[in-house]
Amino acid sequence: MDSNKKYWKGVEELTRTPEFVELNKNEFAEPIPIEDVLEGGGLAGKTPRRDFLKAVGFGVGAVTLAACQRVPVHKSIPYLIKPEEVTPGVANYYVSTYEGSAIMVKTREGRPIKVEGNPNDLLSKGGLSAQAQASVLELYDVNRVQGAVKDGAGVTWSTLDDHVILELAKIVDAGTKIRIVSSTISSPSTLSVIADFIAAYPTAKHVTYDAVSYTGIIQANQNSFGKAVLPHYNFDKADVIVSFGADFLGTWISGEEFTRQYVSKRAAKALEEKKMSRHIQFETGMSLTGTNADVRIALKPSEEGIALVNLYNAISGTTLPGSKALQNKAANNAIAVVAKELVAAKGRSLVVAGSNDVAIQILVNAINGLLGSYGTTIDLDNYSRQYAGNDAELADFVNEVKRGEVGAVFFLNANPVYDFYQGAALAKAIEKVPLRVSFSDTKDETAAICNVIAPNHHYLESWGDDSAIEGYYTVMQPTINPVYDTRQAEQSLLVWSSNAVNNYYNYVRNVWNTRVLPLAGLSGQAGWESVLQTGFIKAADKPAGAYAFSFDLNGVAQKVLSQSAQLATSGDNLELQIYQTSAIRDGKHANNPWLQELPDPVSKVTWDNFAAMSLEDMKRLSLVEGDVVTIDANGYSIALPALLQPGQAAGTVSVAVGYGRTSGGLVIEGGVGKNAFPFYSLRNGTFQTTTVAKVGKTGDNIQLAQTQTHHSIEGRNIVRETSLAEFVKNPAHAVGHHEGHKKYDLFWQEHERPNYDWVMAIDLNACTGCGACVVACNAENNIPVVGRDEVRRRREMHWIRIDRYYTFNEKGEGITEETEIAKLEDISNVSVVHQPMLCQHCDHAPCETVCPVLATVHSSEGLNHMAYNRCVGTRYCANNCPFKVRRFNWFNYWNDSRFDNYLNNPHTQLVLNPDVTTRSRGVMEKCSMCIQRIQAGKLKAKVEKRPVRDGEIKMACEQTCSAGAIIFGNRNDPNSAVSKALKSERTYYVLEEFNVEAGIGYQAKVRNTFELEA
Repeated sequence: MDSNKKYWKGVEELTRTPEFVELNKNEFAEPIPIEDVLEGGGLAGKTPRRDFLKAVGFGVGAVTLAACQRVPVHKSIPYLIKPEEVTPGVANYYVSTYEGSAIMVKTREGRPIKVEGNPNDLLSKGGLSAQAQASVLELYDVNRVQGAVKDGAGVTWSTLDDHVILELAKIVDAGTKIRIVSSTISSPSTLSVIADFIAAYPTAKHVTYDAVSYTGIIQANQNSFGKAVLPHYNFDKADVIVSFGADFLGTWISGEEFTRQYVSKRAAKALEEKKMSRHIQFETGMSLTGTNADVRIALKPSEEGIALVNLYNAISGTTLPGSKALQNKAANNAIAVVAKELVAAKGRSLVVAGSNDVAIQILVNAINGLLGSYGTTIDLDNYSRQYAGNDAELADFVNEVKRGEVGAVFFLNANPVYDFYQGAALAKAIEKVPLRVSFSDTKDETAAICNVIAPNHHYLESWGDDSAIEGYYTVMQPTINPVYDTRQAEQSLLVWSSNAVNNYYNYVRNVWNTRVLPLAGLSGQAGWESVLQTGFIKAADKPAGAYAFSFDLNGVAQKVLSQSAQLATSGDNLELQIYQTSAIRDGKHANNPWLQELPDPVSKVTWDNFAAMSLEDMKRLSLVEGDVVTIDANGYSIALPALLQPGQAAGTVSVAVGYGRTSGGLVIEGGVGKNAFPFYSLRNGTFQTTTVAKVGKTGDNIQLAQTQTHHSIEGRNIVRETSLAEFVKNPAHAVGHHEGHKKYDLFWQEHERPNYDWVMAIDLNACTGCGACVVACNAENNIPVVGRDEVRRRREMHWIRIDRYYTFNEKGEGITEETEIAKLEDISNVSVVHQPMLCQHCDHAPCETVCPVLATVHSSEGLNHMAYNRCVGTRYCANNCPFKVRRFNWFNYWNDSRFDNYLNNPHTQLVLNPDVTTRSRGVMEKCSMCIQRIQAGKLKAKVEKRPVRDGEIKMACEQTCSAGAIIFGNRNDPNSAVSKALKSERTYYVLEEFNVEAGIGYQAKVRNTFELEA
C-alpha cells in the first residue's frame, strides 16, 4: 500500500471548498424538509387513496391476467381456473435473449419481475448490463403505445392492415421506392421476414444504420482484408492491450463480454500466479475503460491519428510520410514504451481504436497485422453481428427522401429524427412520404411524425431469436401475454406481404427447424424444446483464415495526418468529443428512470449530460462547476453545465449523446439534458464524433445531480492499491494492515453462527465500476427512484453504490487540505479506483447499539437485519455508520403523486418483487444481503433434505456482475468460494481499525504499471 497517495472522490473534497466543508459539518448533510413533513402529515406520511387504488386495482389485474389469457380485460377478477404453470409464491424462470446474450426471466404470478443472466451464456457467462437489468421496467411503462394508430387516432388492427396493404399497392403501381430503416438486426428470423417482404415488394430495400456507428471498422476490414465484418475480439488472449479511445469495458461493441474476458487475465486466478495483462489507454475524456487502465494518457482527438502513425513506425521500423512527433510529451514517451511491449507480446497483443474513421481503422489493422493478432486476439471468421450499420446507406436514404423518391418507409427499432445528425431536416422530408410506418412501442420522435404506428411487442412478450456472434444462436420466448394491444413487427410484415406463413411463431420454428437446429445436430419438436430450456445453441467455430494486410499505408497516413490538422484548435475553440455514457448509451432507453438515476461511473452525474472540461480550460474561461456554457459546432448550438473532469485532455470538451429527447415518455418529456447527435458530421463516408467547437460562457449556473461526495469517508484510508512489481516482491504490501491493531471483544457479545455465516468478498481488481449491480439491486429489492431534485439533496436510495476515488499518479506534492482550486495546477494525470460500498454487516455493528427501538439487530447467521415496522426514523444508525450506507426514506416514493414521472403509475408498480417489502416514509433502509434469496435457498435445501450448496444462493449484485467481482457465501464452509477468496493475500477489511468486524472483505487493487521517462 502506497501511504503517500491521497485518494479523493471529487475536486471539492480535494480542495475543501467552503460548500463541501459546511455540508460535512452537519450531522446529516441533507436538511429535514419541515414543509414536506407538515404537508405529508408527519414522517410516516400518507398514501393518497387514488394512488393506492391504482396500484392494487385495475392496473394490477390487467397485467396479471395478461399472463393467462389473451382476451381483452375489462374487469379485475381473481383466477377462476389457475394456470398450470403459475403457483402463487413460487417463481418461474424462462430463457430468452437480450441483445444476443442468453438470459433468464423471473416471473411471479405470471408477471416478469427480474431479468438474470444465463450462467451458460457464451458471451458474458451470466453477467448482464445495467440496460438489460432495467429492461423489465419498460414492459410496464404506461407511455407505451397501447394499440394500432392511424393518423393520430386508435384503430383496429384489421383496419390498419387494410390501409397499409392498400397504400403499398398504390406505391407498387406508381413504381416508387419502399424503405425499411432499422438499427442492426442480428435475428435470423427477422432478417428472413424482411427478405420475404422485399421479395413481395421488389422496390423495397432494407437500410441498416446504428446511432453509434462502427462502419469505420467494417469498411476498414473490407479495404484491408476483403472481409466487411466487425471482428470478434478476444481480450482474454491478450497480454498487452492498447486502446485509443475505445471504451471496451463500457459502451464499445460488447462491454459485458469484453469485461469478462479482460478480468480473466487480471483478477483472482491471474494474481494468484503473480501475473496479469497490461493495459494502456490513450483517450480524450475519462472513460470507464480509462479508469481501469494500468497506464492512461490524456490525448486530444487531433493527436490520436499522429500517435497511431508513430506507433506503427515504432513497431515496423519504417517512417510513413508526414510523420511528426507529438507536442504531448507524455504520449510520445508512452508510444516508445508501448511499441516495445507490443512487439515483445507478438501474437498475444491487441490494439483497438474507438474512432469511426476508416483511415484510422486501416492503420490499426496494419498495426495488428504486424503484431500477428489476426487468428488469435482478433477473429474475422467467427465475427460479431452486433453492429452492421452502414452510414453511407443511411445518407443515401436521406437523399432519396429529400428527392421525393420514397413512397413508403418503415422504421423498425430506429429513431433517425432524434439520432441522425440532421434529424430536423430529415423530419421535414419524411413528412412528405405518403406512407410512414413506425413499429416503435413508444411515441418517439420518429413515430410522432408517422401516419401509422404499429406498436411492436416488448421483447418479454415476443417470440424470436438472435445471433450476436457468427455461429451462436439464442432464442426468445414470451414470458407474459401482451400487456397492451400490440403486435410483433415481424407479424405485421408477414400480414402486409401476404406471406404463406402468417404466424410469426410458426415462422421462427421453420427457420430453426431448417437452418439453426441442424447446426447443433438437433431436429424436430425435441430439439426445439431442448433449446427452450437451454436458451441457445452453438455451432462449431470456423477455423481461422490467413489474413495478410494489404493496403496503401502511405495514402492512409497522409489522410490521417490531414484530418488531425483539421481538428487542431486555437483561441477559444476546443476539440469536441462526442461519447456514450454507460447508462443511457444512445438514448433508446432514456425514458427508463432506473438508468437515468444510475450515477455515471466516472462523473457520478445523474439525470443530465454536461460539458466535461479540464482544469486548465475551466480556469482559462473563468468557469466554475455548474456554469452553463454554449457549445457551437457544425451549425448547431446547445447550452450545458460545465463539469471539471480530472483526466480530461486540455483543449478538449466531451459531451454525451443519448440525452435531450423530446418525445417518448414522461421521464423524457420532463426534460433530461441536451441532444448532442447534431454535432456529428459525415466525413469520408462515415459519421464522425469529433469536431472543432466554440465554447462560451452564458452567466447561468446549474447544480448537477452528482453523487460523488454525498457520502464522505472523511479522508480515512479505505482503498488499498499497489503495483504488480511490488505485489510479486511482497504480497503484504497491497494490504498494509495497521500495526498494533487490536480487537476489543470484551465490549461486544460475540454472535454464535452454528450453521451459516453469510459473508462477501469483493475484488477491486475485478470491479470495473460499471454500475450494473446498482440497477440489479434496484430491481431485486424494490428500491425507488427519487428524481433529479432529490438526488441534489443527497437523498438517492441506492443500497449499493460504487465509490470512485481519484489519486495522483505522482505523489501529489503541494496538495493539502488548504489548497484552493485557483492554486491547483493540474489534475489531468490521475488514476482511479472503484469500490462497491454497501452495508458491511458488521459483527460489532455501530448501528445496532444506538437504535432506541431495536429496529436493526444481528442475526445468528452473521447478517445485520432491519425490522421496518419497528423503525421510527431517528436516523441515529445512519449517523453512527462509518460507511454511510444507510438510506432514509424521505417520501413514499412509490405512491406519492410528486413522483408520477418516475415509478408512480398503476403498471410500473407491477415490477415490484413480492418477496421484498416496499418501505414507507420515515423508515431507514439498507442492504439486506438479499435475505429473501437466502431464505429461498435454505427452504429449497430443506425440502430436498440437504445442506445449502456453495454458489446455490447468489446476491442480485453478484449475479449480474460480468467481472465476477462479488462473491457471496458461507464462511463456515472452508471449501466455499468466499472462504477461499477471503484467504487471499490481497484481502483487507475497510476501517478495520474501528473494530466493527465487517462481514465484507475486499481484495486490494493491483496495477501492472510501468514508468515513463520525464
